[in-house]
Amino acid sequence: MEKEAKSELKPRVIRLDMTGADYQAILAGPPESVTMRSGLVQLSAGTSVGEHSTEGYEELIVVLEGRGEMQVAGQRPLAIGKGEIVYCPPETLHNMVNTGDGVLRYVYVVAKAKQ
Repeated sequence: MEKEAKSELKPRVIRLDMTGADYQAILAGPPESVTMRSGLVQLSAGTSVGEHSTEGYEELIVVLEGRGEMQVAGQRPLAIGKGEIVYCPPETLHNMVNTGDGVLRYVYVVAKAKQ
């Protein structure tokens, strides 16, 4: 069954709505991808996504616009801005916070850390 799902995957273009809602799903895992999930997040100044765990996933965040920081439990915050990427390993409690004056726009991508 897994081989069937993989063979049905096709390259495609997905348009981001940079003026719309605070969140836009990009990939939602099977059957759109093997394990990858992703989305566009748009945070207003001074807001955050809320503390959460990566659980069994690793996460990559690509900042498209604005400034923010990833707050990781037990560590110093990681400042991030436009054109920068931050990696968050599995089983990590974290939060993304907009520390700038404008909108913080970023794409996150998560994938299972182990098959």
